[in-house]
Amino acid sequence: MEDKLHDFFSENNFDFHEPNSAHIERFERKLNKTEKKSASSWKWLSVAASVVLVLGFWLGSSHQKQQLELADISPKMKEVQNYFLSTIHQELKTVEKNRSLETETIIEEALDQLEELEDNYKLFINELNSEGNARKIINSMIRNYQQRLEILENVLQQIDQIKNPNTLKNEIYI
Repeated sequence: MEDKLHDFFSENNFDFHEPNSAHIERFERKLNKTEKKSASSWKWLSVAASVVLVLGFWLGSSHQKQQLELADISPKMKEVQNYFLSTIHQELKTVEKNRSLETETIIEEALDQLEELEDNYKLFINELNSEGNARKIINSMIRNYQQRLEILENVLQQIDQIKNPNTLKNEIYI
C-alpha cells in the first residue's frame, strides 16, 4: 500500500510551493465581488416574487368573484345549498368515524363516487356561468347534491350491516 502511494506521488508533479503574496489579495477581492452580486440578486428576486404573489392573489380573487354558484342565484337557493352542504358534511363525519378495516373499501368507493359528483358539479357551475340562470342547470345541481346524500346514506347502511350482521330490516335473529 505504501509503495502505491509513493509511486503515485513520485509519478505526479505536485506544486508544493506557497502562492505569492498578491494571490491572497486577489482572492479576497474576487470573493467580495461575488458576495455583493449574490446579495443584490436575492433582493431583486424577492421583490419579483412578492409582485408575482400579489398579482396572483388579486387575479385569483377577481376570478372567484366572477364564478356564479347556486347560492348566488337567490336566497332560497342559498338556503338549499347550505342545507345540502351541512348535511353532507355531517354524513361525511359519521362515515369517517366508522372507518375500519372492514369498511375501508366501501368508504373509499363512496369517496371516489363523491369526487366524481364534485367534478360534475364544477361543470354545472361553469355551465351556469356561461348560460346564466337556467332552470335545467339548477335542477341538475340540486340533483347532484341529492345523489351525494344518497351515496352517503347507502354507505352508512352498509357500515351498519357490517357492524351488526344479525340485524336485517328491523328483525333481530338470536
